[in-house]
Amino acid sequence: MKKTYLFLALASIALVSCRKDDAVDTVEEVSIETQNSYDDQAAQNFLDTHYLDAKGNIKDFVATDTVNVKLADLSPVTLPSGVIYIARPGAQPNPGTVIAQYDNIRLMTNTITYVATNTDNKVSFSSPSVFRNTISGTGVPEADPAYYYVKKSVRDAATSDIAKQSSYYEIEGFQEALKKFKAFDIPDESNYNLQGVIIVPSRAAFARDAHFNYTGISFRNRSFVFNFQVYKSTFSAEPR
Repeated sequence: MKKTYLFLALASIALVSCRKDDAVDTVEEVSIETQNSYDDQAAQNFLDTHYLDAKGNIKDFVATDTVNVKLADLSPVTLPSGVIYIARPGAQPNPGTVIAQYDNIRLMTNTITYVATNTDNKVSFSSPSVFRNTISGTGVPEADPAYYYVKKSVRDAATSDIAKQSSYYEIEGFQEALKKFKAFDIPDESNYNLQGVIIVPSRAAFARDAHFNYTGISFRNRSFVFNFQVYKSTFSAEPR
């Protein structure tokens, strides 16, 4: 998985900045090993404290709820990378389209990024920040997102060496898990019915590396929770 080098960590300060009014809560940084452990514990806590509504949206789950099924009971799969994915029952395409490495996908998503922290000996996700929300935003899927696959033309046009690398843009753990799903083949204007959840720990996202400035905040140590539906995947056999 992703390795973090000191010069990249320093570069992230210069390459990823945010205005003071855009800042999220400041979190004290811990060791990489501790952060990895926090990420895993926080993900499990998230599975125990959330469920999917009738449209597949993630909602808070309370202990007194006897109606809804928490994410932890929806057969989550944990990959060797630490990434967790859940295929929502009854919400998968049939037969669906295989999603490949270089595909052009159209993604309906509500994705939140968090930092896993330990507060009063309780580890959970904190400091939430919206990464993407096409559901409440445009209402149509995002086309060909670079955090899944960045085009060669984008990398070639970059002016710094680090920005010429795919890892500067792509979320490796998201790529890995999304390939476990199949895409629908429906028009952009179709009503959404979210098909799953992917939880990417920071080590499988941008870790402590420099990255593209997607939202104005640093994704250093940040995990990602994707709640999504792939409307379409257009196959490409080669890098594009």
